[in-house]
Amino acid sequence: MHYIDVGVGPVVVMVHGNPTWSYYYRNLIRKLSTDHRVIAVDHIGCGLSDKPQNYSYTLKQHTDNLETLLSGLDIISFSLIVHDWGGAIGMGLATRYPERIEKIVVLNTAAFRSKRIPLRIRICRWPFIGPFIVRAFNAFAWPATFMAVSKPMAKEIAAAYVAPYNSWKNRIAIAAFVQDIPLETEHVSYEELTTTENGLATLRDAKIPILILWGGKDFCFNRVFYDEWRSRFPNAEHHYFSDSGHYILEDEPAETGKRIAAFLQTEQSNKE
Repeated sequence: MHYIDVGVGPVVVMVHGNPTWSYYYRNLIRKLSTDHRVIAVDHIGCGLSDKPQNYSYTLKQHTDNLETLLSGLDIISFSLIVHDWGGAIGMGLATRYPERIEKIVVLNTAAFRSKRIPLRIRICRWPFIGPFIVRAFNAFAWPATFMAVSKPMAKEIAAAYVAPYNSWKNRIAIAAFVQDIPLETEHVSYEELTTTENGLATLRDAKIPILILWGGKDFCFNRVFYDEWRSRFPNAEHHYFSDSGHYILEDEPAETGKRIAAFLQTEQSNKE
């Protein structure tokens, strides 16, 4: 499992989603590592991590992996920054150990059940056809380089996003993440997500400071998800960027970086 570990100070753990990798956080890593210890993971199957072909690519496994990594690094108290699938994974860990969490930054994600799924993603879940088009034609990571942003990416940045996913074998986790969306009660990850969802109230009641930054042009995690986060965490600081997409850190690097840095530097603590 590949991860970045740079800087000295309060620990910030960055958890990416699908089909990104730790590269998504590169600007934040540079900014925050001047006065924080920043740990940014690549989930198994993603980025520079190993991509085993016989593996349990499930929500619980990814959450367990994150817990094992932080335990191995002797990380006890930390803040979280989560995006996309990183929300369910990071919040899954946070709800297991709310006493260890200092602050949380939420970026266009979910950590609760929903039946809302765009057709373009639903197609990628179709039996046989879905995994085939994702793995054979890179029909998830590549389209995201222009569908997940409102401002065009530079060619070299788009190339970096898809670089780890350059073959059928290397796209296994991308396809598995899509299949792992738990829409039905019998789904293997439904119970895990439900447990995380039920645990969100524990994080709220612990008064853990939360910052929500949201791209309003996200075709997947749309305004409904943003409103759900605000409903569950009514005291959270929140900012809605109506002209930004799912990759909000790409569309608003300066503004999001400034707000996240300021949020993490405040003295507010969940121990109060």
